[in-house]
Amino acid sequence: MTIGTALTTHATRALLLGSGELGKELAICLQRYGVEVIAVDRYPNAPAHQVAHRSYVLDMTDTVAVKNLIALEKPHFIIPEIEAIATQALIEIEAEGTCTVVPNARAIQLTMNREGIRTLVAEQLNIPTSKYAFAQSFDELQAAVDKGIGYPCFIKPTMSSSGKGQSMVKCAEELKTAWDYAKSSGRVDTGKVIVEAKVDFDFEITLLTVRALNKTGDVMTYFCAPIGHVQESGDYRESWQPQVMSVASLELSQDIAYKVTHEMGGLGLFGVELFIKGDDVWFSEVSPRPHDTGMVTMVTQKQNEFELHARAILGLPVNAQLHNEGASAVILGGINATGVVYEGLAQALAIDDTEIRLFGKPEAFVSRRMGVALATAENVKEARQKAVKAASLVVVKNH
Repeated sequence: MTIGTALTTHATRALLLGSGELGKELAICLQRYGVEVIAVDRYPNAPAHQVAHRSYVLDMTDTVAVKNLIALEKPHFIIPEIEAIATQALIEIEAEGTCTVVPNARAIQLTMNREGIRTLVAEQLNIPTSKYAFAQSFDELQAAVDKGIGYPCFIKPTMSSSGKGQSMVKCAEELKTAWDYAKSSGRVDTGKVIVEAKVDFDFEITLLTVRALNKTGDVMTYFCAPIGHVQESGDYRESWQPQVMSVASLELSQDIAYKVTHEMGGLGLFGVELFIKGDDVWFSEVSPRPHDTGMVTMVTQKQNEFELHARAILGLPVNAQLHNEGASAVILGGINATGVVYEGLAQALAIDDTEIRLFGKPEAFVSRRMGVALATAENVKEARQKAVKAASLVVVKNH
C-alpha cells in the first residue's frame, strides 16, 4: 500500500459517511498515516467535522447528492459510519471500480436494513437467532406475535441505530404504541418493522472481528477479546473487556463471527453482537464498522478498534490482542440544549487510571451520548466501578 501526502495531488483520500464520535476517532487514526479525511454528516459541526481536512453537510440517503460529492472529492476509500445511507449510490460507485467501499457495497446494503442481514444469517447461513418476523402493517405485527413470537418481544425499525425506535413489549396492550414508535423513530421508514422473541440469555457480547491482510498479503480473520455490555432501551450504557465466558461459547462465538464476516467479505473491523447462555450462542446483529461498545478498547488494547479498522482498510498489519482489563461508561446529555459546557472533568480524571473523551457534539439531548469515561484496573469489576464513577462526575450544563 502506497499512501500519499494529505492536501497534495497525490493524497490518499478517505470519505467518511457519518461523522459522529466513532467517525471522529477513525479520522484521527487515518490521519496518523497521512490520509486526507473528508467528513460528511446530516448536521454541521459533527464530531468528525471538527478534525477532518474538509467537511460537508448532506442528506446521505440522497443518491444523487452522495454521487455528486463522490465525483467532486474522488476518494480512494468510502467509509460508512451509519446505517442511513444511499446504498444504491455505493453500489454504482463500486461497480465503476474507481474507489473502495469499506468493506464493500453489499455488506453495507445487507446491514443497513435488519431484514437483509437477518435473512442472510438465519436462512442462508443457518446460524441460530431469536424467532423473528417482519411486518408491514399493525395487523401483520399482531398476527406474528399471536402465532409464535409471543410476549415479551422486541419491536424495532428495520433501519435504525443506537436503540432509536426500539421497544420491549410485555403484553398486547403495549403493541400499538411500540408499532407507532418503530414507524416514526427509525433512521428511514422502510415500511416494515421487525419483531423478535426475547432470548433467555445470561449476557450479551460484542465480538470485534477484523478482516485484514497478513504479512504475505492473504486475508486473515482476527478476534478481539469479547466485550460485555449493558444496554438501556437498546442503547449502550456500559461496556467492559474481557467478558468472562466458557471456552466452548467463545469458540462458537468466533465461529459464528467468522462465518458472517467471511460471507460479507472485504477488509475492516466488524462489530458482531451475540447472545450467550451457558455454552449456547445466538446471533443478534452485525455492524461493518467500529462499534459503540468497542470504545472501551481505547484503554484495553494496544491497537483500539479505530486503529484496527484504519490499518485493515489500508492493508496494514493488525494486532488485536488485549493489553489491559477495562471498562467504559457513557456520559449522557441530561438536558436539551445547544453549546453546552462540561463541569467535573478534573474530579473525574482524579480517579486513578481513568480517561475521558468528550465528543464535542453541538447539541445535547437528555439521552444523547456526549462523552465516555474509560478506566483500567486489575479486574473488570473494579474498572466498571471507576468508569461509572468518573462518568457520573462529568455534568453537562447550559452555558
